[in-house]
Amino acid sequence: MDEQLRILKPYWRGFPLIVLCMFAAVVVAKKYLSYVTPMYEATAKLKLADVSEGVPSSNLFKDLDVFATTNKITAEIEVIRSQVLINTVLDSLDFDQEVKRIGKVRSVELYHDSPFVIHASLGHAQLFDKPFLLNVRSEKDFSLVFPDGRGEVKGSFGEVVNFADSKLLIELRSDVIQSKANFALIDQYSIEFLSREKLVRNIQQNLDIVAVDKDVPVIRISFKSAIPEKASQFVNRMASCYIRDYIETKYRAAHITVKFLNERITDVSRKLSASEQSIQQYRDTRSITNLTQETETDLRKISQLKVQETNLRMSLDAIIELDEYMKKGSGNVLALAPNFEAFTDLLSTEIVKKIKQLQAERRDLLLTYTAEDERVQVIDKKIDDLGSYLQESIGNTRTNLQTKYDRLSQEIRQAEQSFIGIPEKERMLTILQREFDIYQRSYNFLNEKKIEAEIAQAARIAFHRLISPASPSRTPVSPNRIIIIIVAAMLGMFGSMAMIFLVHALKGKVNDVHTIERSSVIPVIGQTPFLKHEKGRIRHFQKLAIELELKRVAANHARLVISSWKNREGRTLHASYLAQAFVRQNRKTLLIELTEGPAAIAQPVSSSYRGLDILELSTTHVSKLTRASLENLLEPFRSQYNVIIVNNEPLDTNEASFLLMSVATTNLVVLDSRSTPKKQIEVLNRWQHEFSFPDLHFILNRAGYNPNVVVEMFGFAKRLYNRLKKKP
Repeated sequence: MDEQLRILKPYWRGFPLIVLCMFAAVVVAKKYLSYVTPMYEATAKLKLADVSEGVPSSNLFKDLDVFATTNKITAEIEVIRSQVLINTVLDSLDFDQEVKRIGKVRSVELYHDSPFVIHASLGHAQLFDKPFLLNVRSEKDFSLVFPDGRGEVKGSFGEVVNFADSKLLIELRSDVIQSKANFALIDQYSIEFLSREKLVRNIQQNLDIVAVDKDVPVIRISFKSAIPEKASQFVNRMASCYIRDYIETKYRAAHITVKFLNERITDVSRKLSASEQSIQQYRDTRSITNLTQETETDLRKISQLKVQETNLRMSLDAIIELDEYMKKGSGNVLALAPNFEAFTDLLSTEIVKKIKQLQAERRDLLLTYTAEDERVQVIDKKIDDLGSYLQESIGNTRTNLQTKYDRLSQEIRQAEQSFIGIPEKERMLTILQREFDIYQRSYNFLNEKKIEAEIAQAARIAFHRLISPASPSRTPVSPNRIIIIIVAAMLGMFGSMAMIFLVHALKGKVNDVHTIERSSVIPVIGQTPFLKHEKGRIRHFQKLAIELELKRVAANHARLVISSWKNREGRTLHASYLAQAFVRQNRKTLLIELTEGPAAIAQPVSSSYRGLDILELSTTHVSKLTRASLENLLEPFRSQYNVIIVNNEPLDTNEASFLLMSVATTNLVVLDSRSTPKKQIEVLNRWQHEFSFPDLHFILNRAGYNPNVVVEMFGFAKRLYNRLKKKP
């Protein structure tokens, strides 16, 4: 804590200077603010179209991005600050002329408060971006000084002035002149015709376009100008131009799209008709009505024929087997047993029954008659006739079934021949149908988009909205008076603190005990504060005398040599007041003063302070003595006085001061906190090491004294004035 307070002491001492510098900085800042041109800012907010909701979310604006893109806010900001849009805005504003009234300190732009209407046609590019000086001499005449003082031309208001392939017409605005009482028309004015490049560059420097939030499609357009009306006009016009440009771009895109769609619809319609004709021609050539249905019918027919063929084949196989069986047993019909599952004819069944019946009758006859009997043989002939008939019937049935089977197989083969070209037909029809479908979908899509594009072309509206128009500002945004004044005060404070620190570092004085103890091993035996009153001095030095005695520094018959680096560092004060303090302790004290008097040694004389004797020694005489002779000189006084105090000469000017310090019992070196250089401590350390002065101690004079800088400055000025006054 003490260390921090020690560091802050110089600043506390220079606090009035800090306050003075801050006050001066504030005064300078206010003076600067009275001369600087204020800048006004106007802000407008523009809401961008949101494709996710509202009208822009229709299919037209989703499918065709010529009408509405996904409004990337950053991209829209770049569009707004582009030179194309700025040029469009400037085309509708009168920013290309600047008329200023020239004052003693600054020039003020008049804009719509200008008393002139200027029409100019400049023939050289060198005449742009340079101020013309207009001196109005009267309400009728004026003189115009060209830029860079290249010449002067005189003219009258309302008349064309020709110069350097250029024409200039200046007319007075009576409405402006009459609207203001005591309007001073006769004055000096500055007229500057701005080129478009410089105008765009100035606009871009003062234009600020940012998004309110990255997730909110709202853009803030801000513009700064010395004229509030200019700032508000520009941002509002920029917003309206952006919306109008959006509408025109949308309309042009819709118009171009409608034209393109008409061309494409005509082309696609022609190709669609050609595709239809190709399909019809192919169907006519291949006799195709409905390939799918025809194929299904043929497949169903073949399936039915194959079922019939299978049944016939089974019946045919059974008849063939029965026919072969009957042929093998043709000699013995009665022993055969034909398969009736293969031969299910009713007539054949009756024949077989008749044969079996005749066979039974024959057996009955054989019981009575022999085989050669006429009645038996008649039955045998009947049986043979029925067997032959049965066998012939089976053969005819076999032939009939075989014929049917062969004819059915031929029909199946003929039906299967119709499927040979079907894959090729299907492939060609698929290709032709696919081409037709493509053209048909394109035709339908283009017609739908044509209708939507025609609607968009007819609806000349914008989805952007100016939600917060700008109005002329009454309060300037720059310079910020409060910030500038605060910064100026802080600069004054820090500047003064830096100056105090620099002066404190360059002076390099002793300042305090901490500095002494950090630079030397010689102890500090006492600290004397800055004492203005006599009572305070007596009290302090009485206390110091007691402390010196208790520390065995001022013992009986002690010789105290009090030294300092220069005069006016408190050496004489300490010598005289310590002597008086010892006298008040009833100790007989001798105070030795060194003078430039005669070489002879004088005797001690009583001083005005009772009990204190003063002895004056010549520095010239002392400088010629040796240490032993000086000891012999002072030895008689040692027995006469309890304390001998020597007020030594300054250490930097007199060689006798070292000799006196060598004969002392205690050496007290007074260091003044405000005047003794810090580097002298190192010198005293070196001298102590070289000369081994007996019992050397430091006393810090004006300890803790931190005088006001302003007071010191007044004191220095007063002393300087007194010195000058004393000079003849």
